[in-house]
Amino acid sequence: MIIIREADKDDAGQIAPLINIIYDEMELDELDDVPDPVWMRVLQRAYQTDAYTGEKATTIVAEDDDTGKVVGVAFGYPDQYEEDLDAIIDRITLKANIFDGDVLDPDLEAFKDEWYLDSIAVDPDYQGHGIGGRLLRALPEFVRQDGDTTIGLNVDFENPNAKRLYERHGFKKVGTKKIGDHMYDHMQKPIVTSQPMYA
Repeated sequence: MIIIREADKDDAGQIAPLINIIYDEMELDELDDVPDPVWMRVLQRAYQTDAYTGEKATTIVAEDDDTGKVVGVAFGYPDQYEEDLDAIIDRITLKANIFDGDVLDPDLEAFKDEWYLDSIAVDPDYQGHGIGGRLLRALPEFVRQDGDTTIGLNVDFENPNAKRLYERHGFKKVGTKKIGDHMYDHMQKPIVTSQPMYA
């Protein structure tokens, strides 16, 4: 059975390889010379911070309850925290001197006034079983807790299957964005805020 829950710091070692799937797809030139184990340690350290696990961002995981294995992850945050979260990666990479004293310097991805779904990934061995959809269905509750009313995300022009998945979950294209060397559709979905029981 797959359960969806909020991640904790102990999940970081299992989250890192899933998030790295996305970095591989983005084909960032800056990461060409960075060995995978080194980059995995950077991602693992990021997901062990308070900021990545609730203080400024929300990370939810899909866990195979039979094995305890994290098989899917979704990571997002209110748009105003994007630069703060990028700065954490910068601090980790600077401390490890991964980019010879430089930083990754990622493009800003979120639109203003949205809760931005930065990353969603599913273990290749578990794809095709609806896990991505379950993670997407779980997101609105976390977005409401952050006080936001819109979820935004970017989907690569070259990934029409993902775009169709997002469209099935109510996302609509609202613009385009260049991230790294790839072009992305920016999509958004409004979240209905909870209504009071008595009006």
